Amino acid sequence: MSRKRKDLPVLENVTITDVAAEGNALARVDEMVVFVPYGAPGDVVDIKLTKKKKNYADGRIFNMIKPGDVRISPKCEHFTLCGGCRWQHLPYSFQLECKQKQVADCIQRIAKVEAPEVSPIIGSDSIWEYRNKMEYTFSNKKWLTFEQLNSGEEFPDRDAAGFHIPGAFDKVLDINKCHLQDDLGNRIRLFIKNYGKEHGLSFYDLKAQAGFLRTLMIRIASTGEVMVVMVFGENDKRAIEALLHAVKEQFPEITSLMYVVNLKVNDTIGDQDIVLYSGRDYIEEEMEGLKFRIGPKSFYQTNSLQAYKLYSVARDFAGLTGEELVYDLYTGTGTIANFVARKASKVIGIEYVPEAIEDAKVNAKVNGLDNTEFYAGDMKDILTDRFIEEHGRPDVMIVDPPRAGMHEDVVKVILNAAPKRIVYVSCNPATQARDIAMLDEKYRLTAIQPVDMFPHTAHVENVVKLELR
Repeated sequence: MSRKRKDLPVLENVTITDVAAEGNALARVDEMVVFVPYGAPGDVVDIKLTKKKKNYADGRIFNMIKPGDVRISPKCEHFTLCGGCRWQHLPYSFQLECKQKQVADCIQRIAKVEAPEVSPIIGSDSIWEYRNKMEYTFSNKKWLTFEQLNSGEEFPDRDAAGFHIPGAFDKVLDINKCHLQDDLGNRIRLFIKNYGKEHGLSFYDLKAQAGFLRTLMIRIASTGEVMVVMVFGENDKRAIEALLHAVKEQFPEITSLMYVVNLKVNDTIGDQDIVLYSGRDYIEEEMEGLKFRIGPKSFYQTNSLQAYKLYSVARDFAGLTGEELVYDLYTGTGTIANFVARKASKVIGIEYVPEAIEDAKVNAKVNGLDNTEFYAGDMKDILTDRFIEEHGRPDVMIVDPPRAGMHEDVVKVILNAAPKRIVYVSCNPATQARDIAMLDEKYRLTAIQPVDMFPHTAHVENVVKLELR
């Protein structure tokens, strides 16, 4: 028999004082720090606690007594429900201040090294419709709000096409309009949803793992090219063909229309066969005249215009003259490697995912670059002292690891290789700061440049330059 959960109290008349990690706000009540989503500094609120530890607690705003001066009205009708844009209620200028402070705090508290002043963050020119990729889930059990559940109203139509509720894999919020991608994405999603309902197609049951309409990926490149990948949970050839034909007729601007029949338990399609229905099996992004082919499984920065700014900072920090051997670690599809190759003698890219390396080679060939080499494998296994002896000691290393940062073995090899400069691009300033501390024995931190890739979220990219002492 499970123990009954203790009912936690409501904290009354609390003033929100600051923003915190993961997009939360914080307040201090006596000696306790309270983390609250969707709060703004200056808000006076009643907080219903949801978790309580000795020195901190989590809670939600139970009652808004007085909104803070900084708070603005969010644009999206789904704000606080889908969990995607936790800072929509904060002015963009204030969001940038918070991200700048986040980077500075990580360098000061975690790296604890001598550091220059953090350069002013590079904001995004577009704060809406900036994403080139969105993924949606179809479900036959639309998530209902507390208000809907308590209304006494019946909701016989529970089909949804939208986003997973945070922390609940089987709950999907039906989305009317998402402001993060060009509105074409909304029109495609709603067309498929309505087509499914009109033709009696089953929406996926996430618990029973059954249903026809499963997931949808839409990519809209800065070049205007459009990729749609529809994922089905059943292999009904006639229904698949009919739906895709209707999509193609309704949206002639789609340049790449593909589908997957995914009968697995999980939604990932990296290990699935993708079938081309019409158009090409890739779309292209463009940057300084370079073309980058993006397939359905390819990684590309989701904010195309900001990606150019980010990579430009990395190239500037690299200080290339045309004579350097550059190692690009965690190269992905070789975007940075190919971007800097015209200003380097040679670029060697290393990446864990073999398919990404194949994309990198294709992108180099498409752009007529003959001074790049790419290798696939686990970074700590590929990048060894022996690899460097065989391929040459780098003058510059560019690293762009995943959120977890670099493995300690990789850091050791970098220290042994001793390139003149390291350019470290990170989507997680905390793990970046930890790695900077490990590199400090041989490297000085000489430049710090945050770049905002994701307006209305707490995420920030940061680029640092480290120079050999």
